[in-house]
Amino acid sequence: MPAVRVWLFFLLLSSALASAESLRLVADPWPPFTDQRLPGKGLASDLVEQAFKRAGYRTSYVEVPWERAVRGLKRGDYDVLINAWYSPERAEYGYYSRPYLFNRIRLLQRKGDNIHFERLADLYPHSIAVVRGYAYSREFDNDRHLRKVGVGSFEIAARMLHAGRVPLALEDELVARYHLGRELSSMRDELEFLPLPLSENGLYVLISRSRSDHGEIASRFDQAIQAMKDDGSYAATLQRHSP
Repeated sequence: MPAVRVWLFFLLLSSALASAESLRLVADPWPPFTDQRLPGKGLASDLVEQAFKRAGYRTSYVEVPWERAVRGLKRGDYDVLINAWYSPERAEYGYYSRPYLFNRIRLLQRKGDNIHFERLADLYPHSIAVVRGYAYSREFDNDRHLRKVGVGSFEIAARMLHAGRVPLALEDELVARYHLGRELSSMRDELEFLPLPLSENGLYVLISRSRSDHGEIASRFDQAIQAMKDDGSYAATLQRHSP
């Protein structure tokens, strides 16, 4: 084979391999974990993109509302949803990595309301603003006695809480503190967390099962995260995104 043909063959082969190693990442705007306006697109985005690069993948990244991100993963429009909590339903169309971060899920009330919470039954008398499509915990999600009010974002939930339209709202603690320190700062001193967290959830990447290599993608991601923990780059990333 002439040298020019050999060169063209390997050029086309390398291009095809590069394409096969490309991943379309998706997340919903969820600062401080995922947000294109933040350095590194947020803590979770930064960790995930570093890990996939270390694992040998090229990535593209988009942010869309949560329900659109889930639909897109189901249809195969995206390869990886990078900020998923575990639910059995999602495991039917997506393949989970090991958790790479953890979220502390907490209830908020208006200051001084003194709502008591030790078990889910304590919440039955109260309406709770939750983000539509989120999986908070298996027990919470499956309890039909809970009065959940679906909203599009935590910001909406917090404003409803502040206005007295619901007595409780639910969100990751860092996410809530992020918004209460910025666009919701006017109500920060009028809302408070209940003492006991609802749950602590692992944060995973969820890989579309429409990709035949979903298991390999998860394995390579998990190995890359562990390598980042071993060499200190994981801790350095956490430090870089700390308030």
